[in-house]
Amino acid sequence: MAVTAIVGANWGDEGKGKMTDVLAAQSSYVVRYQGGSNAGHTIINDYGKFALRMLPSGVFYDHVTNVIGPGTALDIDILLGELDELAARGVPKPKLLISERAQVVLSVHRLFDELEEERLGSRSYGSTKRGIAPFYADKYAKLGIQVTDLFNATRLKERLEHLLTAKNVLLQHLYGRAAIESDDLLEQLLNQAERIAPFVYDTTTLLQNADARGELIVVEGQLGALRDPDHGIYPYSTSSSTLAGFASVGAGLPAKSISEVIAVVKAYSSCVGAGPFVTEIAGSEAEELRRRGGDAGEYGVNTKRPRRMGWFDAVATKYGCMVQGATSVVLTNLDVLGYLDEIPVCVGYELADGTVVDRFPVNAFLDSAKPVLSQLPGWKCDISQITCLEELPEAAKSYIQFVEAAIGVKISTVSVGPRRDQVISC
Repeated sequence: MAVTAIVGANWGDEGKGKMTDVLAAQSSYVVRYQGGSNAGHTIINDYGKFALRMLPSGVFYDHVTNVIGPGTALDIDILLGELDELAARGVPKPKLLISERAQVVLSVHRLFDELEEERLGSRSYGSTKRGIAPFYADKYAKLGIQVTDLFNATRLKERLEHLLTAKNVLLQHLYGRAAIESDDLLEQLLNQAERIAPFVYDTTTLLQNADARGELIVVEGQLGALRDPDHGIYPYSTSSSTLAGFASVGAGLPAKSISEVIAVVKAYSSCVGAGPFVTEIAGSEAEELRRRGGDAGEYGVNTKRPRRMGWFDAVATKYGCMVQGATSVVLTNLDVLGYLDEIPVCVGYELADGTVVDRFPVNAFLDSAKPVLSQLPGWKCDISQITCLEELPEAAKSYIQFVEAAIGVKISTVSVGPRRDQVISC
């Protein structure tokens, strides 16, 4: 009963960082198990507002050991920059460990990400250009660089030369760029190795032993179920599994250890990046929701791009909770909807042939799908200071009940603001 997975049920940006931060208060370990610096978690506490892209969301608690697991895409530049920022803003040095088996995002991965998005032009997939797709492509092509490789210069040079053989052909003949020499990367990586050396550890054994002792562990996912490459809106997906089912692999824990899966769901819909988004709204309607959303509006934590906005999508969210294996749900940003007289919600999709479905369809049918909307009454007041369920307006309680019934999973917590204390237990 010791391991809890916190994951997203939608496209990402659901508020997972805040909930990980809340649960970290009672936990011994917080573990990043997939993804890299291509998305971020926003956390607001007594030190201020932070956007974490590589660091786990438990870094503000001195009793928490924060782990970057073997399934992550480790961007060392981003990691070191975040550690420097924490120190500059007066945050005590966190307990941080990096798996010796984690693999490293290289500058060449970021370069290829940018060049490919540029080549694709209007056909691009909305990449954040943080090198994630090229990184995972190399990982599974057995060309990757593990953290442990950074501490053996001879082996590292050999691995770099092996990786760059094919890369340079593409650079010269597809992208029209100069070839890269292994020495160009070698010195940079050896310098980075010196800085991260104190953090490198056998985290798999550490977590296995902690789990055996029954210590509380939170495994923290990035993005959401609909960005999963197998079960999401492929090819507009990320390049690692965003599902709780991957958490044991990416963290280095036995599958049986994950006893609770908390799916985080936003009270409306938003996403950053390309791909089908059935409930999307536009114009002033979208801008009003975007402006009111979150602590500083709905803009990507990492990209700063305006998020695409839409109403709550029961079809997509039920599916997301199902593939995550959610045991409970946290409903976030409920307070944002307090300005509306009526709140549209999507209860079905109308497909191109006129068929109406309440089951999330395969990707080939999503582009032409239209939302079937119902209207729920709004509550027309500020609920951000309410601390117990009974004090919520009846319309707000009815909205929670609607979402719970629509997705078929118990809502255990409702968030009514960005701070740690703005949560209501259900």
